[in-house]
Order: sequence, then C-alpha cells, then structure tokens
Amino acid sequence: MPIIINLDVMLAKRKMSLTELSMRVGVTMSNLSILKTGKAKAIRLETMDAICNVLDCQPGDILEFRR
Repeated sequence: MPIIINLDVMLAKRKMSLTELSMRVGVTMSNLSILKTGKAKAIRLETMDAICNVLDCQPGDILEFRR
C-alpha cells in the first residue's frame, strides 16, 4: 500500500500511549491498532480530526503517500 501510517511516530513525539489516545479520541484500542499497523482500509474524517486535535498535528504528519 502506498499510504504509510505514521501514527506510532506521532505518539512517540507526543509521549503518548495508544491507550491514552484511545481514551481521549473515543476510538477503541483495536481500531487504533488496525490503523497504526496500516491494515485499515479507510478512516473517517471525523476520526482523523479527533486524532489530530489530541496529537496537535496535521493529517499529513500521520499519513504519508509513497510511490
């Protein structure tokens, strides 16, 4: 897949665990884990907005397109 998910990088930069992100965003740990490992087929813009608000970042900080 040419879209790389850098959620783990942003979590490390913010010194936040996946568990804390899950609680603050209101998304289950399993769904965030699927996203983090790149196995997600889609993400709702509402969810991306919430993640970016909590991590204080832009969607481009989490998603990367590679050819």
